[in-house]
Amino acid sequence: MSELSIFEGNSLVSTDLFKKLQGSTNNLLGGSGNGGGMRRISIRGKRFREVVGSEEMRVSKSNSMNIVIIQAAPLSRMYYEGSYSPDKSSAPHCWSADTTTPSPDVPEEQRMAPRCMDCPMNIKGSGQGEARACRFQQRVAVVIEGQLNKIYQLQLPATSIFGDGKDGKMPMQAYARFLNAHNTPPIAVVTEMYFDDDSAGPKLFFKPVRPLEEDELQQVAELLDHPDTERATTLSVSAPKDVNAALPPPTPAPKKAAPKKAAAFEDDEVEDEPPAEPKRVAKKAASVEDTDPELDAIVDAWDD
Repeated sequence: MSELSIFEGNSLVSTDLFKKLQGSTNNLLGGSGNGGGMRRISIRGKRFREVVGSEEMRVSKSNSMNIVIIQAAPLSRMYYEGSYSPDKSSAPHCWSADTTTPSPDVPEEQRMAPRCMDCPMNIKGSGQGEARACRFQQRVAVVIEGQLNKIYQLQLPATSIFGDGKDGKMPMQAYARFLNAHNTPPIAVVTEMYFDDDSAGPKLFFKPVRPLEEDELQQVAELLDHPDTERATTLSVSAPKDVNAALPPPTPAPKKAAPKKAAAFEDDEVEDEPPAEPKRVAKKAASVEDTDPELDAIVDAWDD
């Protein structure tokens, strides 16, 4: 079955419930708010790891995982200072829930700039290689196929969000545009997420597998207002429990100071920033939707 065929003949498309769920696409299309104890799917080390709180429960040996996307937070940004150690937890030095200004709960002495666009950590090359030290990310609430009652937080690094869908390999925004072109909300299909074998770091692509059955759609629709969904998509930063891992003394940089090199953290160990800001990437949305040869290539590449 080709991926386009899952949109054809779906009797649920005309239902009020299906139309109501269309709104769940918005943030995935490019809109721009973690909590302890929740279930998470980590992609550290290019492996799918199921984590509860701070304990890793299971590591998948598969290169892919089938999920249902319940809801997505707007894009956010985080900057970590100092050297990364996998054995020590650390809180970000500065962060933004809207990618425009530092979040109100960032201490004044830790804010790198009044606006993200003026921040020295937002300069290309301030991170590893040509990357920016302050990185885009997006939190997504998902359930695993066959376990529709357990909500997980999936935190996507920049390279799993931005980029065009080439040869059927789609980062999240390209995938959301693909579904949106077929009037299908992400919550209405089983999505396969899989690692890019050609990427040195953990980078994900997404593709549709099948539409949900009516009873499955009803079940996941009830999760839209679930407290765990809100927790999974809300930006909440707290200091690490280990006092030895506390933040270093603040060293705010002048506006024109040379940017500090920063190590990558968590799931985006060696990820690069996208070549353009999200708004510029969003302007390219129509190219994926309107180019028939591109869709034909996707169908050919994914035809079972």
